Amino acid sequence: MNFRLLVIDDEKNIREGLAEALQGDGYDVVCAENGDEGWKYFSNGDVDLVITDLKMPEMGGEELMKRILAQAPGFPVIILTGHGTVETAVNAMRNGAWDFLTKPVDLDHLSLKVKRALDTRELFFQHRRMEEELERRNKFKSIIGNSRNMREVFDTISKAAPTKASVLITGESGVGKELVADAIHETSPRKDNPFIKVHCAALSSSLLESELFGHEKGSFTGAISRKRGRFELASGGTLFLDEIGEIDQNIQIKLLRVLQEKKFERVGGEQTVETDVRIITATNKDLKTEIEKGNFREDLYFRLNVVNIHVPPLRERKDDIPVLAAAFLKEFSDENSKNIEGINEKARARLYAYEWPGNIRELRNCIESAVVMCQSNVITVDDLPPVFRNIDDGIWINIKLGASMEECEKIIIRDTLSYCKGNKSKTAETLEIGRKTLLRKLADYELGAADNKGYDS
Repeated sequence: MNFRLLVIDDEKNIREGLAEALQGDGYDVVCAENGDEGWKYFSNGDVDLVITDLKMPEMGGEELMKRILAQAPGFPVIILTGHGTVETAVNAMRNGAWDFLTKPVDLDHLSLKVKRALDTRELFFQHRRMEEELERRNKFKSIIGNSRNMREVFDTISKAAPTKASVLITGESGVGKELVADAIHETSPRKDNPFIKVHCAALSSSLLESELFGHEKGSFTGAISRKRGRFELASGGTLFLDEIGEIDQNIQIKLLRVLQEKKFERVGGEQTVETDVRIITATNKDLKTEIEKGNFREDLYFRLNVVNIHVPPLRERKDDIPVLAAAFLKEFSDENSKNIEGINEKARARLYAYEWPGNIRELRNCIESAVVMCQSNVITVDDLPPVFRNIDDGIWINIKLGASMEECEKIIIRDTLSYCKGNKSKTAETLEIGRKTLLRKLADYELGAADNKGYDS
């Protein structure tokens, strides 16, 4: 990450001299000749630190600082002042300035103060990100991931959970749709009430109807007593219908009525039963295509799809592979009484290169198999299932079309680091960037920490 600094001084020679010195330290620098112009630059939101003269025509440095801190508390502002106004500068420090320097400015001293201010700012943001991640983990204990795609999923869960709205969870098999349903219920006002799950594809049409709505004694062969259905049992709580795209038209009609009127009759019964149930459904099918084929009712689709949560496939969230693999590694190491510390770089590169058609379920099975086969304290390529042994070790890097420049850079650095077996010097050389630049970007993108055990420092 290149930091952008804003230098504000009404004396051209001073601001241009400071800009040149700071550019020599590797920063992007923009200049303004007064407080009003500086405020416009700051308001654009692309500035990481402000260096401003205290006394200027029109808006002075102290007033500018107050505006900045009102909008962004804790933002680093360094005040420049002449010897005659040191007392004023000290007062500005009390009001929130990061530091002050007297003119003529000692450039080495300025460089040090800027670095400290930016380091502190980065630590603040890292701490905030850590707190957000811990809060997220406490709320969604069963879901692992911190990729951009998954953060969008967590955000939607947080917004939808407190409401009564029906939620449709979509995504390929094995991505964790049921875990999303669990998280919605556990963070909803209904969390202390029943949470009942029905796998619609596992039951025939007649059995599913009885399972959902219940039946009266004698309503069909084998119905020896009245049975309450899942809609009754879940009243006051949440009902999760997995693989909703598999139900037939007759049950779709009854389900639509329950959603509209919150009442139904048991199979073979005449008594109307009222229920208060929040519906969460999931499917790996494209329901819009099923509607076009005549297999799924459009009116039911709109009732179910009030809030849509799409869980991305693992191939689109490969940043989550290290943390998922680490969690599964610990689970199966404990389960099999093994002391396996990690996955070596070559094996990790194979995990990154694979496209994971079976998604998280396949990754989980892969790690379980590797733990069982591993005879040392580190998983190697030889411990992985056969499909991983013939994968190219990372000559190519796959980037999804439409990814942002920041996402592209992160993927390139991550995969190149894996390809270079964690050697940061070789990675920097391969990418044709300085080692310090690489280290900074590894920190910015939160790469090279727990995921890089054994990497050179």
